[in-house]
Amino acid sequence: MSCVIFNGCRCEVFICCVFDLQEPSTKRVKPLSRVTSLASLIPPVKAAPLKRIGQTLQIAPAITKRRDSKLWSETFDVGLGHMLSSKEIKRQEAIFELSQGEQDLIEDLKLAKKAYHDPMLKLSIMTEHELNQIFGTLDSLIPLHEGLLSQLREARKPDGSTDHVGHILVDWLPCLETYNGYCSNQVAAKALLDHKKQDHRVHDFLQRCLESPFSRKLDLWNFLDIPRSRLVKYPLLLREILKHTPNDHPDRQHLDEAINMIQSIVADINTQTGESECRYYKERLLYLESGQRDLLIDSSRILSCHGDLKNNRGVKLHVFLFQDVLVITRPITQNEQLWYQLYRQPIPNFFRVAFRSGGQLQTHCFQASDAFNKQQWLNCIRQAKEAVGSAESEAARNPSFPSPQTASQDRARPCAQPSDCSDCSMMDTTDPSTDLSGECPHMDLTDVTVTPVKV
Repeated sequence: MSCVIFNGCRCEVFICCVFDLQEPSTKRVKPLSRVTSLASLIPPVKAAPLKRIGQTLQIAPAITKRRDSKLWSETFDVGLGHMLSSKEIKRQEAIFELSQGEQDLIEDLKLAKKAYHDPMLKLSIMTEHELNQIFGTLDSLIPLHEGLLSQLREARKPDGSTDHVGHILVDWLPCLETYNGYCSNQVAAKALLDHKKQDHRVHDFLQRCLESPFSRKLDLWNFLDIPRSRLVKYPLLLREILKHTPNDHPDRQHLDEAINMIQSIVADINTQTGESECRYYKERLLYLESGQRDLLIDSSRILSCHGDLKNNRGVKLHVFLFQDVLVITRPITQNEQLWYQLYRQPIPNFFRVAFRSGGQLQTHCFQASDAFNKQQWLNCIRQAKEAVGSAESEAARNPSFPSPQTASQDRARPCAQPSDCSDCSMMDTTDPSTDLSGECPHMDLTDVTVTPVKV
């Protein structure tokens, strides 16, 4: 078992992983979904992985069963090949992949509406309001992608080759701002869909669809997440076209511009989606008393990660790591909805201050589900530590820059004896007998220490 001691305002948080000393398992560990996959932002309760939003849109592709691939060289006159260089053939393949992907996306979006939305509405399996919440603005995405596909086909010459696509993309990419609303809605949409699956009529309908050939073994959420998956793939597709475009080709300048545009659009959508997720979970918090409310929670716009952990008594908790505060909650069901009731006083984190809650030092021991899950928590804590460290450095250089300590000055006191404190940096130690109890009480609270412990 390994422990991480997370020092945040005079509190210690241990994240542990217990290993079974039996034959090693060959079962693959499901990778962390961030910020993105939006498809895994709210996984089923029985198998809830660590959730992370930091780069949601850039990391989490949808889990889909692919169609049979189609190549440009197999679709059009192969006799044209002897007239084109190897580099140009690769360029044509990349352009064709862009076009074919648009066609596949359009088909899937129409299928989601025709095979799922419309029948459930007609059969009153869900209300129109519920379906609107789950499907969001999906309808508006279909004509958007039909427009791009039409332009790409018009640019294709009779022999199947395409000379220029850059100008088409530069004109079309601003339309992707529509994705802001769709992606930001997915957190709440996934939560509602998971809740509705508890209704046997909804569950039976979705199961029948899953078993039907048209679904390609994809469930409804896979279809709803395909637009997001397509969005994050555009930078890769455009870079591949640019990679095989000669330096003197007139399309190169437009492609460079298009790549910069899509990167900016994805970054903006990623930010807004992250803020939307943060708002959603803040609204799901239940406070037992007014004293548990914390301005650091209210002011948080970033949810670094969250997920299920168990304390040393085996109690299942759901822990949220916001940008400035750690919130420990207990999942409860109220009015058939999942809420998160605060389990302890919120813990301000990553500040060079000492903190006590009601004169008591908070200590929490958590057990992660596996080594991978534990490592994701460690990575999130390290990154948050580095981010605040950068902010503190900037504040030191620029007095007008707001210090991250400002928000909690009324709840914390500065270290009174910094010269006497030992500044323990983030480390891994192989000594199982390492004693952390003797650390200076005024220790730098940005420290995170990882210590293997025998059990």
